[in-house]
Amino acid sequence: MNVKSRIYAEPQPSAGELLAWYDRHHRDLPWRTSPPMAAKGLRANPYHVWLSEVMLQQTTVQAVKPYFLKFLERWPTVIDLARAPTEDVMAAWAGLGYYARARNLKKCAEAVADLHGGIFPDTQEGLQSLPGIGDYTSAAIAAIAFNRQAAVMDGNVERVVSRLYAIDEPLPGAKPLIKARVADLTPAGRPGDFAQAMMDLGATICTPKRPACALCPFNGHCLALRDHDPEQFPVKAAKKAKPVRLGAAFVALDQQNRILLRKRGDKGLLGGMTEVPTTEWTARIDGDDTEASAPLSAHWQPKGVITHVFTHFELRLTVFLAQSIKVQPSGADHGWWEPLINLEAQALPTVMKKVITQAIPEAFAARR
Repeated sequence: MNVKSRIYAEPQPSAGELLAWYDRHHRDLPWRTSPPMAAKGLRANPYHVWLSEVMLQQTTVQAVKPYFLKFLERWPTVIDLARAPTEDVMAAWAGLGYYARARNLKKCAEAVADLHGGIFPDTQEGLQSLPGIGDYTSAAIAAIAFNRQAAVMDGNVERVVSRLYAIDEPLPGAKPLIKARVADLTPAGRPGDFAQAMMDLGATICTPKRPACALCPFNGHCLALRDHDPEQFPVKAAKKAKPVRLGAAFVALDQQNRILLRKRGDKGLLGGMTEVPTTEWTARIDGDDTEASAPLSAHWQPKGVITHVFTHFELRLTVFLAQSIKVQPSGADHGWWEPLINLEAQALPTVMKKVITQAIPEAFAARR
C-alpha cells in the first residue's frame, strides 16, 4: 500500500489535538504571544516575528534569544533598524553566522520603512516582495502575526510530518508532499498557534534522536511509530563530502598593541564583515598559505591551523602572528589599526574570532 492510500485509510490527525497540547506545553519565547493572550485577540508583533524568524534560520533558539533581545534593545522598531548604520547592524549580528541574513535584514527593514511606512504587508504575497523574505518566512509571518491560513514548514515541521505519514521519499525531493500535508492540517482558526505548535512538537517531543513518542499528541496517528522506527524519518539523501579550501590568515599587532583589520567586500561569503588580512581561499593543495603573501613586511610566526566549516566547504587557515610592527597599511583597502579592547564592537565573524584567538589567546579577554 503506498503512502497516499495508507494516509486516507487511517483516522486522520486533527489540528485540535495538537492545539490542546500546545495550550498546555507551549514554549515561552520572547518573540511570541502566549495562547491565553492570543485568545484575547492579542497578536504577535510582526517586527518581532520577522526578526526572530530570520535569526532562527539554521540557528538554534538558545543561540538566537540573546541576539533577539539585543536587537530589540538597540532598535525597538523596524524603522529604528532601517535607520541604523549598516556597520552597526553587522557588528551586532557577528557570531550568529550566515551573514547574508544580516544584509537582507537591513535591506528589508529599509523597504518596510521607506515603501510601507513601517508597516509589514499582511499577506504572503506582499511579504515575499520584501528583500530576504521567501516562502517559509512569509508563511510564518502571515500565520503568526496576521492569522493567515498559511502552511509553515521548517526543519522541525518536516520531521513531524514525515514521521506522521511515514513519507519515505528522501529530502529534499519530499518537500512538496510534506508541504501539502502541512497545508491539509493547518486550520483556518489559530493558524499561527498551529504553526508554532508544530515547531514546538518537533523541538521538544518529535526530536531527531530518541523522540518521546509516548507524550506526543499525534502518537495514535503516526505511521512511523506504528510500522517503522521514527528515527528513520525524514529520509535524507546521502551527503557528499565537503570540499576543503586552504589559505593563510595574518594577525598583525603594532607597537601600540593594536590589531590590523579590514572590511570584506559587500558581496559574497561574509560580505561586509570585518576580518584580519587573509590570502584567497583555494582548493589547491599547493595554494598560497605561507607568510610570503603577508600584507606587511615583518617577522611572521606560525601559530598553527584553524578549521571552520561553512555550509558548502571546510576552510583550513594557517595562522601567522607579527608583533610590534612600525609600518602602516597603505591605502584604505589595506585596513586600519584597531585597539584590542575594541574587538567586541567589530563585525567579526566566528571564523575570524577563531583566527585571532589562535594567534592571541587572550585577545578577547582584553575587552574586560
